[in-house]
Amino acid sequence: METVFDIKSIMQNLPHRYPFLMVDRVIEFVKNERIVALKNVTINEPFFQGHFPDTPIMPGVLIVEAMGQAGGVLVTQSLPPENQGKLIYFMGFDDVRFRKPVVPGDQLILELEMLKLRSKVVKMAGVAKVDGKIVAEAKLMAAYGD
Repeated sequence: METVFDIKSIMQNLPHRYPFLMVDRVIEFVKNERIVALKNVTINEPFFQGHFPDTPIMPGVLIVEAMGQAGGVLVTQSLPPENQGKLIYFMGFDDVRFRKPVVPGDQLILELEMLKLRSKVVKMAGVAKVDGKIVAEAKLMAAYGD
């Protein structure tokens, strides 16, 4: 997979840091349209210590967070120059569905499509996939500003 944004570029676009940075690489990007990013899920993730020790499963809320962070890169890179550097705040997630557990060793592919970009609000639709199969989906709404 080709890298469009590496981890250093992602960190320039998002305020998140370990252990809460959930995007490892961006492999596809079309400004104002879509992004495809990936998260390598490893047993070393701190949440696996308690979720669940005998059957490690990535929490669904963190899958949605990963989608939100990928969407944050899409929005940040799509803003006009006068709005560059503004934080993205997620306002809501709708129609969230979890289809299959995500476990250590999985590579989570996050695909987000921008549906609307208005003055300070953006709507996106996202899916998370493992091995080409949808494991989660959601609609996201965010605002950007000071």
